[in-house]
Amino acid sequence: MNVLVIGTEQNVEEFKLKFNTGLNCRFETDYDFEEDLTLFDCIFDFFIGDNPEQFEIFSAYDGLNLFVNAPKISLAELAYYQEEINCNLFGFNGLPTFLNRSILEVSVLNHKDQPKLEALCKSLNTDFELIEDRVGMVTPRIIFMIINEAFYTLQEGTASKEAIDTGMKLGTNYPFGPFEWCDKIGINNVYETLEALFEDTKEERYKICPLLRKEYLNRVAQ
Repeated sequence: MNVLVIGTEQNVEEFKLKFNTGLNCRFETDYDFEEDLTLFDCIFDFFIGDNPEQFEIFSAYDGLNLFVNAPKISLAELAYYQEEINCNLFGFNGLPTFLNRSILEVSVLNHKDQPKLEALCKSLNTDFELIEDRVGMVTPRIIFMIINEAFYTLQEGTASKEAIDTGMKLGTNYPFGPFEWCDKIGINNVYETLEALFEDTKEERYKICPLLRKEYLNRVAQ
């Protein structure tokens, strides 16, 4: 199976850990490449969620199987700005720490493409969970809301980052505490996904904690 992967070095390493057998992969860290895209059985693009304008590179290819990293943008929104979509468009949860799991979290633009998705996941040798095409998908919504609440707790002076992390791991058996997880995922991914969630839903539970916003802005400014 021929696969093109477009992402950061971290994305590439997590992809290799997740899909480590039976694939002939080409890895690119930007869009500055020349390749006949029809040579690939599927493409995984980790960047489009942050750079939706790049979707036009792929959209006109008839039958092209394109997986885009979708927690920050829905497939429907991505497709809305394109005059023509001939590719088979799928979303996947490719944020750091979320890809290399037993079940791939995926969405589809058109449900008629579900059989194609099932065949692709079988070829990729992964189980998958088909979810609704919504910003935040499922797992990031839950984890990022917990991280946001942890920042509120820290902001109120109730406990330190270390105490909150320890309490979460002991109380829920999560692999990481919320601040540890935030560092591994990247505060930019947490903030930008929560921002997209709040814009999509207007629900108070996704309203970003001021302390989280401050740390995000400080990180961006560095």
